[in-house]
Amino acid sequence: MPAPSDIAKRVYDHTWKLDPIIRSLLDTDFYKLLMLQMIWGLYPDVEATFTLLNRSRTVRLSDEIEEGELRAQLDHARSLRFSKKEMIWLAGNSFHGRHQIFEQRFLRWLTDFRLPDYELRREDGQFVLQFHGRWCETTMWEIPALAIVNELRSRAALKQLGRFELDVLYARAKAKLWSKVERLRELPGLRISDFGTRRRHSFLWQLWCVEALKEGLGGAFIGSSNVLMAMNNDLDAIGTNAHELPMVLGALAPDDAALRQAPYRVLQDWQKYYGGNLLIVLPDAFGSQAFLKAAPDWVANWTGVRPDSAPPIEGGEEILRWWRARGHDPKEKLLVFSDALDVDTIEETFRHFQGRVRMSFGWGTNLTNDFEGCAPNPNTALKAISLVCKVSDANGHPAVKLADNPRKATGDPAEIARYLRVFGDAGRVAQEVLV
Repeated sequence: MPAPSDIAKRVYDHTWKLDPIIRSLLDTDFYKLLMLQMIWGLYPDVEATFTLLNRSRTVRLSDEIEEGELRAQLDHARSLRFSKKEMIWLAGNSFHGRHQIFEQRFLRWLTDFRLPDYELRREDGQFVLQFHGRWCETTMWEIPALAIVNELRSRAALKQLGRFELDVLYARAKAKLWSKVERLRELPGLRISDFGTRRRHSFLWQLWCVEALKEGLGGAFIGSSNVLMAMNNDLDAIGTNAHELPMVLGALAPDDAALRQAPYRVLQDWQKYYGGNLLIVLPDAFGSQAFLKAAPDWVANWTGVRPDSAPPIEGGEEILRWWRARGHDPKEKLLVFSDALDVDTIEETFRHFQGRVRMSFGWGTNLTNDFEGCAPNPNTALKAISLVCKVSDANGHPAVKLADNPRKATGDPAEIARYLRVFGDAGRVAQEVLV
């Protein structure tokens, strides 16, 4: 790994051989591997398409990024395999306090894993990037695809800067992050992790951020969702599950009654493989209020909840009320906050819930891609955008995400209307989507 202080020089001297964007198949979020084991074990023959979506539509990605460079980086990612060192680490390491969390049969299959092919074209200033195939293969494209597009956009912007301008840019960005670290030090009992892979400025910058938090926050920094960085920095790999699970099972549901049960069937599947701190409910795929209202009592026995698309305080309070109504003491439960966090919202949320519930924060885009005000000259191409890669169909049936924020909804409009008839619209409040 390069010394953190060498970022500006490294960027200025970028060469393809030295700095491919994806360096390892472990350069992904930990929940991808956890979900992959379950998908491989229970749904090996399900076909699923993932599609890149730019929610920041005013940014014309195909004008900022060269198609040839994008194809080269995607092709390089397809050439990667898990190394022997990586497989040994996955087999022998302890994750979330549990040894051998990955089954040997799954690891043997993973040894020969490679990313499947992709489909790429331009349309109305955007790239249409899709991945078709078996769910247990296409799911692994989500994180590297997002990282590649985001970093290519950053690299294009950085090409406009000279060597000293790059020095100034990164010096200001480092100082900006360190000022956030100093504020977070003032929160006693804080537990925070890096969730910033998918929309990071670059691999090298995420690495600097992870190392800075490890030194600056000490024990308050509990790990990284990035598996490669966790392995190389002796950190815990952090993560549980994501929206794609209920989205796929919803798409596969044969009727409305089965669709209503899809979010809970996901949890039944999950607890066949995992327990303890991995029992974290993600309730908002089809609306949190609908999920909580219809949830079986056993769901409240899980370790915690991750309110992902509602404002953190409002969403957290709703979950606390739900736990109390189900006879549980919130002080014994865990809330995992992860949506569009920055130091202001972390401070406010931490102080609001302090002493009332256990908390953990997953700090994402505003950790690894906050360059606002850092460029010597205004450069809007360095501003993070809301880029996602979502499952769009399963076995030929359209997949839908409603979310607590309607502006984060994805899917065919007719299917979205159907899901709203099934789950209702209660508690969904439109908010601007920044990252």
